[in-house]
Amino acid sequence: MMVSPLHAQQTDDAAHWVSDELTTYVRSGPTDGYRIVGTLTAGEPVTLLETSGDYSRVENGDGERVWVLSSELQETPSARERLPRMEAQVEQLETELGGINETWEGRVAAMTETLEARERRIAELEERNRQLDSEADQSRQTIRQLQARLDTQEEDLLMRYFMYGGGVAGAGLLVGLIVPHLPRKRRRRDRWF
Repeated sequence: MMVSPLHAQQTDDAAHWVSDELTTYVRSGPTDGYRIVGTLTAGEPVTLLETSGDYSRVENGDGERVWVLSSELQETPSARERLPRMEAQVEQLETELGGINETWEGRVAAMTETLEARERRIAELEERNRQLDSEADQSRQTIRQLQARLDTQEEDLLMRYFMYGGGVAGAGLLVGLIVPHLPRKRRRRDRWF
């Protein structure tokens, strides 16, 4: 089945609203038996003067006094009166919200920048810590090597002393063994004394 373009257009434009310009009939007395003398527009402010049965006597802004069904009165201002105030409040709140958003975005940006700076500083400190750990490991290794060298040199020194001492003792022993066997020079007895 094919829908005509006209029908499709009517469907798209079918959403409508009832006008705010509704009216209610007012009477000259407090019952349905009194004649209708006019109308009041929805949302129009009135002053309540008295109530009798289902009707209330009111005075409108022009000073006219009429009777209207009590069920058609309300104690709160109409939507038409409240709407401009609410729109002004909404506008004010949107302005405040915009300011809050700007302030919050500024704070978030500052905190993000601070956080990034701290993260960079932490990364730098961690890198420096790794370097210091590496240098400390190298220093410990160097100390161990130097300690081993020192221990070896002490052993070499002791060995040298031992060899020197043994050499001196051996030379002394050799001299002690050889000297008694060396021929002595005899003294001449023909001296003049």
